[in-house]
Amino acid sequence: MKSIYTFGNGQAEGRADMRNLLGGKGANLAEMNLIGVPVPPGFTITTEVCNDYYKVGQDEIVNRLQDEVEQAVKHIETLMNCKFGSVENPLLLSVRSGARASMPGMMDTILNLGLNDEVAEGMVKKTNNPHFVYDSYRRFVQMYGDVVLGMKPVNKEDIDPFEAIIEEVKEARGVKLDKDLSVEDLKDLVARFKKAIKEQTGHDFPNNPMEQLWGAICAVFRSWMNERAILYRKMEGIPDEWGTAVSVMAMVFGNMGETSATGVCFSRDAATGENIFNGEYLVNAQGEDVVAGIRTPQQITIEGSRRWAALQGISEEERASKYPSMEEAMPEIYKELDAIQNKLENHYHDMQDMEFTVQEGKLWFLQTRNGKRTGTAMVKIAMDLLK
Repeated sequence: MKSIYTFGNGQAEGRADMRNLLGGKGANLAEMNLIGVPVPPGFTITTEVCNDYYKVGQDEIVNRLQDEVEQAVKHIETLMNCKFGSVENPLLLSVRSGARASMPGMMDTILNLGLNDEVAEGMVKKTNNPHFVYDSYRRFVQMYGDVVLGMKPVNKEDIDPFEAIIEEVKEARGVKLDKDLSVEDLKDLVARFKKAIKEQTGHDFPNNPMEQLWGAICAVFRSWMNERAILYRKMEGIPDEWGTAVSVMAMVFGNMGETSATGVCFSRDAATGENIFNGEYLVNAQGEDVVAGIRTPQQITIEGSRRWAALQGISEEERASKYPSMEEAMPEIYKELDAIQNKLENHYHDMQDMEFTVQEGKLWFLQTRNGKRTGTAMVKIAMDLLK
């Protein structure tokens, strides 16, 4: 039985109707490739492996899948023309969970996987952008510590140990935003984060990229049986044996400077059902920044941007200079984004909720799914799509 399905460069071993095996996310990543949407290459480990994980345990799963995972990583290396763990020409990966039904409580995404001190230095030489590299590195150590090593507080009220360190450093440096920290500050964060991990878990942060990857894959499987996920399944009548898939993709970076960005968008208005493309983006940012609420995201369309400014009481002059829409600031990318959202809605015959990243002027799609909507919107969208 095949455990891993690859995708990339317009080809895919899976497709949209394989949700049971590849999870919603994995099935849609495959499908987007097949219809010509730009998606970073990657692979999906099936939901059946998740079930086996609970039958035979972690060591046996790693043992069984080692060769297949290594082959699948080679597939990404070939398409991206760089190498996982290499210092001269490094490939970094993202790891995401994805069951066939969207589930709260499942593992958060891990970005920038594959970094260690040597790889970081190599990336600085390659990109000539130390701020980007150490910003990516501190994010990775924090995500890995939170998610894989279990340092994320269970209660929303409790402060994340890494956030506490960031606040401390920002205060000491007199800066307000994470993005205003200097390269030295970011290096300092990496060192402090690793120290906190050692103190709290008794283990050193793993340096070996392959060990990092297996840590993240197994953390996705473990999250299927965490308290929140189990409780949610009981309420929704979702069987435990559905399991979750794991999707691993080449990293694309929205935090490489002013021609990079990250965002979320909807093919229609989720509140009213109005057929108006809308969404938010941030320049020089990574995925979680858009929803984290630390910086004010900008609107994708001029129309959306003007509506937002009116609600905020911001003048047109201030809006255009400080918070321009993507349609104004990145017109070429906007055109491509708009064309793809149309294509995806027509393909799936439903309103789409999409995530994307722009790396140095190139657009990549990371996810699409049928969007959640209000009751009012549901009726309007259903009627409009019938027309």
